[in-house]
Amino acid sequence: MLKRISVNQLTIGMHLKAFCGSWMDHPFWRSAFVITDPKDIEAILSSDIKEVWIDCSKGLDVAPGEIAVSETSSEAYVDAELSLSAGSARKITPVLASEEYARAAKICAKAKVAVTSMFQEARMGKVVDTAGAQQLVEEITDSISRNPSALISLARLKTADDYTYMHSVAVCAMMVALARKLELDEEQIHSAGIAGLMHDLGKAMMPMEVLNKPGKLTDEEFAIIKTHPEEGFKLLQASNCTNDIAYDVVLHHHEKMDGSGYPKGLKDKEISLFAKMGAVCDVYDAITSNRPYKAGWCPAESLRRMSDWSNSHFDPIVFQAFVKSIGIYPTGSLIKLSSGRLGVVIEQSEKSLLSPRIKVFFSTQANVRIRPEIIDLSHPGCIEKIAGREDPAKWDFLDLNELWLGQKIV
Repeated sequence: MLKRISVNQLTIGMHLKAFCGSWMDHPFWRSAFVITDPKDIEAILSSDIKEVWIDCSKGLDVAPGEIAVSETSSEAYVDAELSLSAGSARKITPVLASEEYARAAKICAKAKVAVTSMFQEARMGKVVDTAGAQQLVEEITDSISRNPSALISLARLKTADDYTYMHSVAVCAMMVALARKLELDEEQIHSAGIAGLMHDLGKAMMPMEVLNKPGKLTDEEFAIIKTHPEEGFKLLQASNCTNDIAYDVVLHHHEKMDGSGYPKGLKDKEISLFAKMGAVCDVYDAITSNRPYKAGWCPAESLRRMSDWSNSHFDPIVFQAFVKSIGIYPTGSLIKLSSGRLGVVIEQSEKSLLSPRIKVFFSTQANVRIRPEIIDLSHPGCIEKIAGREDPAKWDFLDLNELWLGQKIV
């Protein structure tokens, strides 16, 4: 029997089926589990969640004499009710990046907890709860719908210590954005997001001293790392995952168009569309992120280098769609304008890939900082043009990320 009860009726030993409310409102990354710790109840009571569904066949019932809000024996009824509630609460109206950053930051924070938990479960030999990732992917998808660049840009700001976990979140977000640009259907978009989130799950089985080595890997160490696609595939099988696209991307996101990838050495048409998508998203986030052994490249420079590898590494059509999804000059890129001023890209334009919104803050002619000014290059009256990319390392602007984000990074 499934019962909907007030959070005040919760006791240790109850099996939580689901929370009645937004995934962002409750304090856990997944819903279905048995309450074993009083602190879990305290966390729920201090959240915005007022009611939950419990499964009396898997845990304790309400105390004698207490009345549930409602009850049913049909899981389909509960799923339908929760889906309807979630749908009515969804907000996917397009907004500026500056308006989406706060919510995207919350999603990133909760996503990090979710991915960290999945990796820890795998390391401890437990079955990974891939089903718990569904709502996370829905939140990421909604954020991409509101503004494609906000969450992707924030996820790039991961620390070297966060890389393994936040890399999965970033790839998930980029897979969703790329799937939309390729005009895939909603089911395929969601599956692409799940695949992106799970693509590196096999790294949970890699020795930590190899995975986090602050330097170049030896041939023997790289051979170990190259087993992570198969290890991830095995973990998905053990979890009874039913998403075929996730299996495909987990196993084949390191394949290359010329056949030089791994683990199967597949070529061109032997590689699926989704695996090709995973390859592009995986590499872009890897080279733009700070790692223990190197600083990340700037977004625009990363795209330039990837274009040089395109014929051998990536499917040209997929790569072109990827560029369109994040912009020729992605958010965070340092550029030089025709006036000689330097600025950082803060927003893409729907009108042209060559005309993003720029925050100008430095004069190369006077070699001094100037009062920050936002310029929309797509505006009909704008006479400024992008003269080219600039290397952030050359200028040593320590607050470059804070400039495009519009706030201090904590």
